[in-house]
Amino acid sequence: MGAKTWMLVVADSNPRQALAAKPTLDVEASQRLAAALFPNQRLEPIGEGSLAYTCPPDAELLVGCFPGVAVLAAKEFRIDRPSKLARHFSAGGANVTLHTMHSVVDWFAYATWQNGQLRRSLSLSPDSGIIEDLGERLPFEVPFWAGTHPAVDAEDASYPLPFHPLDLAEAALAELFGYQLEGFADVALLDPESIPLLRYRRHRPAWWKFWK
Repeated sequence: MGAKTWMLVVADSNPRQALAAKPTLDVEASQRLAAALFPNQRLEPIGEGSLAYTCPPDAELLVGCFPGVAVLAAKEFRIDRPSKLARHFSAGGANVTLHTMHSVVDWFAYATWQNGQLRRSLSLSPDSGIIEDLGERLPFEVPFWAGTHPAVDAEDASYPLPFHPLDLAEAALAELFGYQLEGFADVALLDPESIPLLRYRRHRPAWWKFWK
């Protein structure tokens, strides 16, 4: 299946610190958040997932509210230009971060907002090149752009980017949220399976209900 994410993390302050505390899932708050952000859909509970799987199919939604941080995963976050994320998602907290990666096409995109204002947005893949590059690069990015993590040997210049987007994507997971999905297993990082998320099947209301 490879490494994939399409998720949004909303935090009061530092999401990595909040998740590292192994917070307790607030089921009622999770249900309220899901209903507030997806008001035109009927959400059917179908069990639990975890932070290790934040790439649900289009007909599903994952959500988890914890003290100081919330995690959502849905098709709406699988976008090439993170800066175009719908306003009601990006304005939802003091610190909002979108993280999207797809290993099959070596694509990574992420963005951060502070109090509703876009601070950084990046999207790139070897096929499409740099799709979006807005705002100041965050510190964890700098070594990649400086050539510290080259995508290919110096003798082979065929790869169109200075690093593999998926390598940067994993570095972003570690830096921003304190966990990784693939690569070297750092025991100091959070086990994403330890953070539960609620799963919902998404249903649109029957058309006749709009005419009542």
